[in-house]
Amino acid sequence: MTTAEISGSVRRRQADRRARTRSALLEAAARGLSTYGYANLVLERVANEAGYTRGALYHLFANKEDLALAVVGWIEETWNAEVGRRADQETHPVDALVAIARGHAAYCRRDVARAMVTLRVEFTGQDHPVGRAISTIVDRLAASCADLIAAARSSGAIPPGPPPAAMASAFLGVVEAVGIELAGQAPFDTQLAERAVRGLLGLPPVPLAVESRGDAAVLPADEELT
Repeated sequence: MTTAEISGSVRRRQADRRARTRSALLEAAARGLSTYGYANLVLERVANEAGYTRGALYHLFANKEDLALAVVGWIEETWNAEVGRRADQETHPVDALVAIARGHAAYCRRDVARAMVTLRVEFTGQDHPVGRAISTIVDRLAASCADLIAAARSSGAIPPGPPPAAMASAFLGVVEAVGIELAGQAPFDTQLAERAVRGLLGLPPVPLAVESRGDAAVLPADEELT
């Protein structure tokens, strides 16, 4: 092996270690934010729970704000990968909306899912970088849901009603509430999330044969969250 090859191998191992450390710290921080909020988050506790030193945390994140912003971005990435991607694969807007509702309920089984809600409440009415980052994400999701609702109306799949933007806000509120209240209560979390949004959208109840499949309608068998 040449010197260049050895150097490249070392850099790859270092990058892998850095990525694992960052991921562990972000997950621990997300759990901490879910439980304690931003003001009461203790960085040393985050590092200890992730299995690293406080120095390792500060090597990757400048301060608490930097860490919280990274957590917000990380949760958006994981949510998009586990929920948004599945909704994007649906060809009909109603199916995409239902996929968001069911997928979000499944995502809320993770102990990091509450961090976004906790932070959004904590920073309501404040001009803070973390609050602004969350508002940007929520606004982007609301706009996407409004587009889906408008498309579903245009196709005749759902009846006329309030403006799509208002419907999207109500839709996300229902999805969020079910996710919080029924977090981890599979399969009822996904079933009731679908029931709730179908009612909101003016759709008939889900057929019992479909509902009885539970999470099979949300995630492939090899990716189910239990």
